[in-house]
Amino acid sequence: MTDVSTVRIAPAVLPKPNDPCWCGSGTKYKKCHRGADSVDARKRGPEARPRGIRPGLISPIRSVPPHIPRPDYADTVSGRPSRTPAYSEVKSPEVIARIRRACKAAAEVLNAVGAHVRPGITTDELDAITHEEYIKRGGYPSTLNYYNFPKSLCTSVNEVICHGIPDNRPLEDGDIINLDVTIFLDGVHGDCSATFFAGTKDPEDERLVRITYESMMLGIEAVKPGLPINVIGRAIENHAHKHNLGVVRAFCGHGIGERFQTGLQIPHNYDPSANTIMQPGMVFTIEPMLTLGHWHHRVWDDGWTAVTADGSRTAQFEHTVLVTDTGVEILTVA
Repeated sequence: MTDVSTVRIAPAVLPKPNDPCWCGSGTKYKKCHRGADSVDARKRGPEARPRGIRPGLISPIRSVPPHIPRPDYADTVSGRPSRTPAYSEVKSPEVIARIRRACKAAAEVLNAVGAHVRPGITTDELDAITHEEYIKRGGYPSTLNYYNFPKSLCTSVNEVICHGIPDNRPLEDGDIINLDVTIFLDGVHGDCSATFFAGTKDPEDERLVRITYESMMLGIEAVKPGLPINVIGRAIENHAHKHNLGVVRAFCGHGIGERFQTGLQIPHNYDPSANTIMQPGMVFTIEPMLTLGHWHHRVWDDGWTAVTADGSRTAQFEHTVLVTDTGVEILTVA
């Protein structure tokens, strides 16, 4: 799951053309979101959305057996995680061992639910399968009630960038879908995602999915102790732009461990300000979202579902990684 603290929605009063863009990109508004902030693009409601995905009916929240250990936000009204105690971004060997177990479990769950992707199955059915796979492993669905997210899985179909809420819409032949799995196990979180095909594979979709996966792997290969975080985004962005794909900027990877999302942010485009130096023992996600069109996004009225502003298709892959003494280790492997 991407860092919800990076989500920005266009303000009611837009900047002047030469003012900094509201999205925080650091560029002028006229060169950034001005085109996407047309009257039609900023209208609210289903009628303003590009042709494609529409929200469906959401089933009641699924219960988790009382014996399953929970994160601190699980049973709260707000769904907000506590900010105390403060945890270090550099994890101890004992914490890393627990994160490794959680990440292995997350990868197993992702493989299990991914095997069920096919035309005709609803995203709610995929959520139910995922929910049971967590419980079988003694884990809690990290997304469930996280800032009041109502489901155990994020299902992002076609033009949905991330944070899609499972509902009663059946997958159609030719759809692509990202499944974002996060488990809370042994007091820590493990997070991963992948994009799957439902039935027929369109050549452009295949290219998008392949380049997105390659971009993630190049970002992972860039991880080395002593280097700034922004080398990750540079590697991803260079590969995406080489293949004329957009790189979504509004959502990023994040530190993870005892908390679902820590203050450490991992941009997927080159950001000079992302100059935190990587150290052995750091654990974070790398989860680029690439598009066949522009990187601009909009958020549905549910406050979660982020879609491409131009309606273009988008893909995402995600691994949780550990910075080692010499490089990097992918933790989310089954």
